[in-house]
Amino acid sequence: MVTCVNDAMFPDTGRAVVSLLRRLGVDVEFPEAQTCCAQPMVNTGYLGEAVPVVRTFVDAFAGYDAVVTPSGSCAGSARHQHGLVARRSGDPGLVAAVERTGPRVFELSEFLVDVLGVEDVGAYFPHTVTYHPTCHSLRMLGVGDRPVRLLRAVRGLRLVDLPGAEECCGFGGTFAMKNADVSVAMGGDKARQVRGTGAEVLVAGDNSCLTHVGGLLSRQQSGVRVMHLAEILAATEGAAS
Repeated sequence: MVTCVNDAMFPDTGRAVVSLLRRLGVDVEFPEAQTCCAQPMVNTGYLGEAVPVVRTFVDAFAGYDAVVTPSGSCAGSARHQHGLVARRSGDPGLVAAVERTGPRVFELSEFLVDVLGVEDVGAYFPHTVTYHPTCHSLRMLGVGDRPVRLLRAVRGLRLVDLPGAEECCGFGGTFAMKNADVSVAMGGDKARQVRGTGAEVLVAGDNSCLTHVGGLLSRQQSGVRVMHLAEILAATEGAAS
């Protein structure tokens, strides 16, 4: 599942996931019928409007062993919010479909570490990196240190700790639109912490958060670039940049 943000703005992340999983021997398919995970509607209180979106999701991904997505936010929606939407719909068939599909949805680092049982994915990335754990991956999914373990196994990569790593970056989906001043202030704190690490690259598992912090880092002319975890794990010697 590529997610809306990646499909529209960061297609290289989706391609990196496919490249990485195929390198690890996974048979990857991309259902063309997939659309949104329904999180924007649910988070804004439009549960009724989310019903057809959830229905499309479970139909598109029915029958697969696993649904892998480069987003803790969207994986969290599928695992935890779809059940709420289905129960509110009053449709037993949708409830049953969600109960079948939800547990098979994995954020990328979960799938690599827990399902495939790998931490060294054969990546090479000769740069200094710091990692920001996004809120939904940290609190809703509980991915813990899985992304960090994957990064530590990347050849050439130097991982430096990010002070206040567990603090929210301030994006929060519609929160950034409705509370722009607070959002920017929180993002400014995160950007300052990132700059203080001396890292060349800020990495995270959600491009929505990276867009927010990356925009601030760019405006500050910090020289720090942002990259999704999948792109680093997909990088190999001769292809890393």
